[in-house]
Amino acid sequence: MADRSAPSCHLRLEWVYGYRGHQCRNNLYYTAAKEIVYFVAGVGVVYSPREHRQKFYLGHQDDIISLALHPERVLVATGQVGKEPYICVWDSYTVQTISVLKDVHTHGIACLAFDLDGQRLVSVGLDSKNTVCVWDWRKGKLLSVAPGHTDRIFDISWDLYQPNKLVSCGVKHIKFWSLCGNSLTPKRGVFGKTGDLQTILCLACARDEVTYSGALNGDIYVWKGINLVRTIQGAHAAGIFSMNACEEGFATGGRDGCVRLWDLNFKPITVIDLRETDQGYKGLSVRSVCWRGDHILVGTQDSEIFEIVVHERNKPFLIMQGHCEGELWALAVHPTKPLAMTGSDDRSVRIWSLIDHALIARCNMEEPIRCAAVSTDGIHLALGMKDGSFTVLRVRDMTEVVHIKDRKEAIHELKYSPDGNFLAVGSNDSSVDIYGVVQRYKKVGECIGSLSFITHMDWSSDSKYLQTNDGNGKRLFYRMPSGKEVTNKEEVKVVQWASWTCVSGLEVNGIWPKYSDINDINSVDANFIGQVMVTADDYGIVKLFRYPCLRKGAKFKKYLGHSAHVTNVRWSHDHQWVVSIGGADHSVFQWKFVPDRKLKDSLHIAPQESLVDSNSDESDSDQSDVPELDSEIEQETQITYRRQVYKEDLPQLKEQCKEKRKSAASKRRERAPGNSIRLHFVHGYRGYDCRSNLFYTQTGEIVYHVAAVGVVYNRQQNTQRFYLGHDDDILCLAIHPLKDYVATGQVGRDSSIHIWDTETIKPLSVLKGYHQYGVCAVDFSADGKRLASVGIDDNHTIVLWDWKKGEKLSAVRGSKDKIFVVKINPYMPDKLITVGIKHMKFWRRAGGGLIGRKGCIGALGRTDTMMCAVYGWTEEMSFSGTSTGDVCIWRDVFLMKTVKAHDGPVFSMHALEKGFVTGGKDGVVALWDDTFERCLKTYAIKRAALAPGSKGLLLEDNPSIRAISLGHGHILVGTKNGEILEVDKSGPITLLVQGHMEGEVWGLATHPHLPICATVSDDKTLRIWDLSPSHCMLAVRKLKKGGRCCCFSPDGKALAVGLNDGSFLIVNADTLEDLVSFQHRKDVISEIRFSPGAGKYLAVASCDNFVDIYNVMSSKRVGICKGASSYITHMDWDIRGKLLQVNTGAKEQLFFEAPRGKKQTIPSLEVEKIGWASWTSVLGSCCEGIWPIIGEVTDVTASCLTSDSKVLATGDDFGFVKLFRYPAKGKFGKFKRYVAHSTHVTNVRWTYDDSLLVTVGGADTSLMLWTYEMEGHRDSRQCDSEESDLDSEEDGGYDSDVTRENEINYTIKALSTNIRPMFGIKPHLQQKEPTLDERPPVSRALPQPEKLQTNNVGKKKRPIEDLILELVFGYRGKDCRNNVHYLNDGADVIYHTASVGILYNVATGSQSFYQEHNDDILCLTVNQHPKFTNIVATGQETQQICQQQLLLFMCGMQ
Repeated sequence: MADRSAPSCHLRLEWVYGYRGHQCRNNLYYTAAKEIVYFVAGVGVVYSPREHRQKFYLGHQDDIISLALHPERVLVATGQVGKEPYICVWDSYTVQTISVLKDVHTHGIACLAFDLDGQRLVSVGLDSKNTVCVWDWRKGKLLSVAPGHTDRIFDISWDLYQPNKLVSCGVKHIKFWSLCGNSLTPKRGVFGKTGDLQTILCLACARDEVTYSGALNGDIYVWKGINLVRTIQGAHAAGIFSMNACEEGFATGGRDGCVRLWDLNFKPITVIDLRETDQGYKGLSVRSVCWRGDHILVGTQDSEIFEIVVHERNKPFLIMQGHCEGELWALAVHPTKPLAMTGSDDRSVRIWSLIDHALIARCNMEEPIRCAAVSTDGIHLALGMKDGSFTVLRVRDMTEVVHIKDRKEAIHELKYSPDGNFLAVGSNDSSVDIYGVVQRYKKVGECIGSLSFITHMDWSSDSKYLQTNDGNGKRLFYRMPSGKEVTNKEEVKVVQWASWTCVSGLEVNGIWPKYSDINDINSVDANFIGQVMVTADDYGIVKLFRYPCLRKGAKFKKYLGHSAHVTNVRWSHDHQWVVSIGGADHSVFQWKFVPDRKLKDSLHIAPQESLVDSNSDESDSDQSDVPELDSEIEQETQITYRRQVYKEDLPQLKEQCKEKRKSAASKRRERAPGNSIRLHFVHGYRGYDCRSNLFYTQTGEIVYHVAAVGVVYNRQQNTQRFYLGHDDDILCLAIHPLKDYVATGQVGRDSSIHIWDTETIKPLSVLKGYHQYGVCAVDFSADGKRLASVGIDDNHTIVLWDWKKGEKLSAVRGSKDKIFVVKINPYMPDKLITVGIKHMKFWRRAGGGLIGRKGCIGALGRTDTMMCAVYGWTEEMSFSGTSTGDVCIWRDVFLMKTVKAHDGPVFSMHALEKGFVTGGKDGVVALWDDTFERCLKTYAIKRAALAPGSKGLLLEDNPSIRAISLGHGHILVGTKNGEILEVDKSGPITLLVQGHMEGEVWGLATHPHLPICATVSDDKTLRIWDLSPSHCMLAVRKLKKGGRCCCFSPDGKALAVGLNDGSFLIVNADTLEDLVSFQHRKDVISEIRFSPGAGKYLAVASCDNFVDIYNVMSSKRVGICKGASSYITHMDWDIRGKLLQVNTGAKEQLFFEAPRGKKQTIPSLEVEKIGWASWTSVLGSCCEGIWPIIGEVTDVTASCLTSDSKVLATGDDFGFVKLFRYPAKGKFGKFKRYVAHSTHVTNVRWTYDDSLLVTVGGADTSLMLWTYEMEGHRDSRQCDSEESDLDSEEDGGYDSDVTRENEINYTIKALSTNIRPMFGIKPHLQQKEPTLDERPPVSRALPQPEKLQTNNVGKKKRPIEDLILELVFGYRGKDCRNNVHYLNDGADVIYHTASVGILYNVATGSQSFYQEHNDDILCLTVNQHPKFTNIVATGQETQQICQQQLLLFMCGMQ
């Protein structure tokens, strides 16, 4: 049975044994419902002592290490470790996520605390700076961030009596923070002489600026403001780990095992010494206390939770136990009872009842335990130790039967034979020893075939064979009990195994990913009856597979909860449960097995239940029997949008070329040309890899995109207006619900989304900073306030924006595979769906994150690739179109049914008031009723249905439909072939816009005397376009191969076309029928040119470095031009038709005589004198200036000269069209630059009368027409495109003062060297020279005075007097401006100098000062608004900006 699908049964987490006490503190609380909340491994646990029941929060994917309870005691915040750790705020009642806070911390989140009203949350990171962050947690928004301390911070708390104040403490420090605006400013606590400077472990705030803190030596330090005022010595005998404030007072817990209760003034009430109670033991250490009413919760270092009732304080009740610190490897299940046995490096062996969920026995051994096994009769328990010995205990009373040590290395696996006669013991010194149980464990055999440590073993059912796995991944067989190795494979094939726990072998091939290191699966256990098996691996995942599982890379269901290594996993004796244990998190998880038949009922269980399974995703790729991808989708998923160089890199690249610039700047260069061009019309529509990107606007115009242009097309007047704010390919477009604004997303290193107005064509908002490489999908919410976007980075990040404010609300990694569409729920803007390759996910916003759930398919089949989606008529209904032509109907996350809608993928859907419209690859538009029960009408897109007013021709019947939109009584359809059609409800179809299909467009030729042009492309078509105002495609012809060049004959009657297989055709320019065709070359024909005049010769250049010259009349090849060392790129004839100029890929400029093709050498001065019939060359002294500074990175691909030889237009690999004056001599000429194409502009041509410039853009498939505007003609309308010069240094330069100021560097002068040269040693350094490590980091912040830090008690010192600033002479004028202002109607003057803001009273001549800055102030401004009188803002050299409230000065409250 080679079924690779995932099993249909599943596991549900039922109980977790343990509590995280080690390396954590203050992580145990009572909720409002009197439940207890804590965490273990990666699971948040809510335990109800009344019902003895646990609920689990499974939103983390690594160890949780911090927890805070909201003041209303229902919500919980937890923080985890990891590379990109995050904080979850969740509801302890429903265990659902409320908010996710992420993207700031690294390494982990050490502490968390809510403020008094629960609106804000503070978190501390584990990074090197121990960053402190304050969050508006509901919005998921970071309010403030600051470096916390250079050493670990252990606790942080809001001052509950003063808003905006916090206190943090940690290694040898305590800090008092104030939050002002978005800046957090710390003041260090002054220990003074009252107490020793030492590590502070916990704290609690009280009234009147009093803070109590617990120190490492067991004292309690009492602070008033930032000063230490008294200490309570010996409160505990050792470090105080936890302090908890409640209405009655304070509770503290320490390493000495005591809990002390104090009243509100910190007078002692009582002591509870847990070590002295019945359950106590030596070394008990308290990590967490929580006092509520007459109950106290205590969490210990060794994973126990005690509950103490105050009036019976000597009888604490033990409500949770777990293993202590140390790895946990040993696990065994009882053969007949619901018991599990575990043993750990903490040297204890414990027996757990799977029914009562409790520890029923424990016994401490001498050595760390590494494995365990129970005999078949359930009487003996064998334990393998780390030192190579093993011990056998009686299960009944845990007394020792025997202790044997035959090995030096750890015993990693032992098993009893099914008949109970033998015990096999596998050790790390590569051997298995066999002991006879009845002979009081006498050694009876030895297996020594392995070369590595033994990891797993299984007995055969008849106890005659043993199979082993070792560290090399080898599987060996032995005959029992002698231990002789079995090499005959046939003999082994028939063996029935009593258990299967081995990780290698045919039956478990499928548990291994296709490419994997052999040791990352730690444990396997097969359930033969249920035909499933469970595995445990190094990534904290428990997986469920079918058994047997023969083919690699089988599908599975996975369950998270353990944080890192899951070391062992076993089925219970009756297969009701699975028990798994975690190595480093030393927790024991008990999972309930839910077989197939029960699943049907569990679809309708409580939300809590379904959530637990919501994290148990199917495997990495859910199904095995996925149909092969549709060719078109396959093609699309392989498109890469990565660029070698992005436009964002230009400034840097130019910087790198500075030297070249300097040399060029000395020469006088031509001005940029006076004339300019303006984008006039674009042929093309991006359909081949985009969808749903075509809409009607409010006014009935049509908005879509092609290349880097957003186009608004007026179909009545056949005119276009352009949004030119993008600088690279636009990949997606969405329209605002009011149909007046549009959002477009582009390709880019840090790609941006523009929201712009379709009437004014002005940008309203630009969003960037979150998507790498590009944005492939956008969608507005129904209220128009939010925007969702999806990136094309490796994780396809999904971001939710408040677009008007430009604020990111939430973000999440979407999927490894491509996502095609994102849709926001029109009824609930916090919900959205995404669809893509084998992907249908339902998301809801939680603070700064999004929580996703996969669509539940149930028994209805498999996850298909989804191409489109819409929401239906209620908030829980949604519909998606699949790659197989079905429409899936979803309710909430469940698939209700599927309807066959199209042959081939459904690419587009649109929801109407009453019904839906869909479009597919089959070229059919279908109208449906509102339940997808009936198809009401279909329209096939066919040539026969084209209406007479069409602006072009349909290339083929039934083109693949990529976009559909409705409005104004019509259906708007966009096709993969780049056509936009309008379908009338009654049937006729009008073609409005069209361009080339997918493939690069290179060939372009303009007619010698008519306003038409021809293009040829890799899409295997040759097209003729009308350039007059009717703007349409006149003719099209399909070719057998793609083409790269074309040319009209001088009389305009013939058209020559060069193809990619080395052949070329000459066709009739009107009918496009063949006149003649040739093939003399194998490689691409790169350029083709008729000679001027009568057009006697035709020059044909190819990529195999030759130019062939043909006589057109006789149709014979008359010459071959040899001598080029690379492929030919450009050709031009001289006026006489006798000389040919050729450019090659190696940047050679060559000349050949026609017709024989003899090579000529012509000096460059002569070249300029020759009259050329055309100039499309990019080399030579006449066009030296067209090459940009970064010529190594980018190529100029094309040029064309106007007929008056004044202006040269060029196209380059960056998508720029530029105009230069001709001749462009000297390097780096000045130009005007226009952006509309996305990447390569492959060809540019002027029309016969120079009225238009025509350009084609390689991969963006577009053909653009630009009107040429003379210098005087330009109206005052803002120029569509940027006009740029390279640099402005030589254009008049700067005034000398301005130049000097421009060159001032503010970074170094304050921080580096002394202004005055010094000799000798400063007095206070004369005793000792500091070593390098001791030198304080250089900083302008006030250094801590050295002598205050050491606590020299006993030495009498004169108190240090305070200095008060009285007068400052000076004013900063040398490099600042507009920095003196009147205040209070001229009574005062405000200005600055050095780092002081100065308020000068004109009448009295006195000064008052603002001294919060710590570096030079460089700018100052006064708020003019009447509401904010006397508010001043000043900016300083480092990073902060202070808002000053100057009223404080005047009141003397400084």
